[in-house]
Amino acid sequence: MSGPAAGTAAAATTTDVVCLGESMVTFLPSQPGRLADVPSFGRGIGGAESNVACALAAAGHRAAWVGRVGADGFGDHLVETIASYGVDTSAVRRDPARPTGVYFRTATDRGADTHEVAYYRAGSAASAMSPENVPYEALFAGRVLHLSGITAALSPDCLALLRELTAPRPGRPLVSFDVNHRPHLWRGCAEDASVLLELARRADLVFVGEDEAEEAWGIVGAEAIRAALPEPSVLVVKRGSAGATVFASELRPGPRGAEAAAGTAAPGASTDTVSAATPATSADTTCPATSADTATPADTVTPVPALRVDVVAAVGAGDAFAAGFLSATLRGLPVRDRARHGHLMAAAVLTVPGDLTDPPSRDRADRLVALDDAAWGRLRLAPGWTAADRAPEEVRTP
Repeated sequence: MSGPAAGTAAAATTTDVVCLGESMVTFLPSQPGRLADVPSFGRGIGGAESNVACALAAAGHRAAWVGRVGADGFGDHLVETIASYGVDTSAVRRDPARPTGVYFRTATDRGADTHEVAYYRAGSAASAMSPENVPYEALFAGRVLHLSGITAALSPDCLALLRELTAPRPGRPLVSFDVNHRPHLWRGCAEDASVLLELARRADLVFVGEDEAEEAWGIVGAEAIRAALPEPSVLVVKRGSAGATVFASELRPGPRGAEAAAGTAAPGASTDTVSAATPATSADTTCPATSADTATPADTVTPVPALRVDVVAAVGAGDAFAAGFLSATLRGLPVRDRARHGHLMAAAVLTVPGDLTDPPSRDRADRLVALDDAAWGRLRLAPGWTAADRAPEEVRTP
């Protein structure tokens, strides 16, 4: 069985989110400094899409990761570790001819001039993913399919796969796409900007950082980014320490909805759908865009401030934000609350050295999300905060 139409025919929705992409074994330094000076490394795992799957599973959702690893010890470690978070890894494929990717990094922030990453992923098992060898029945078994621009950069076959998965067609799951622009992966390819823009415009829900939009597309500001990406039902523009701005519209159907309105759903496709856009009963404080805005009149624009966090390491925060936002989307929460859950998930990862950690309990996260704007602004989260019983700001909430 191959191809999306064949895959959806047997798919029954038992999964909330399916994430497709490369995961690698990561080696974390035992101390700060140049890679040349670090005496030893601890082993972990890293991969944007598997990070999202692990965070969602830890938050109580049914998540699956689909990827390709080598028939080697590092592949064993990846699959076993990801599965230990409660993620379904049954659709992961083994490649006997190609290795599992690995990388080494320094302890500094990715944006710092001193940050170093040494990737050993060229020719990896994941780079051989293609439209011909992935399990479509697993990819279309969820309510949401989460992808990222990293996969598109791995190989021409991987790019062809992402084009296939984001193609508008009746019955496809809601497609979530994190731009995740990684210039070093696109080295030697002059089409990275246009490819990422193309894929993002075919998604229903898009995550993109202001900094990467400027770097990849030369676009500055959240409103200008929305003008360049008018198709997605929801666009989340991440603004670093300033927070996030969410553009959402019930009237903007997105690529999936536009096609579904014109045709019949694929045979066997799930009717258990999830909406990317804000619920009609949203309790957000949102601002309908006017004709003077760059956004269309159909949009509501919701700025959501970030939290103050005592950062240990910034790696993995974007993936955690996406997981938190998706988690709240699956629960049908208002847009402001979705972004706040994203900020809380990101804060959990920011206060640990690695890419993954246990999120706060759902009850705890919901209490924090419900804080008024002033109390939210007073929150300061430090290492260990997810295990604390209550924040001082919560004492004053009903």
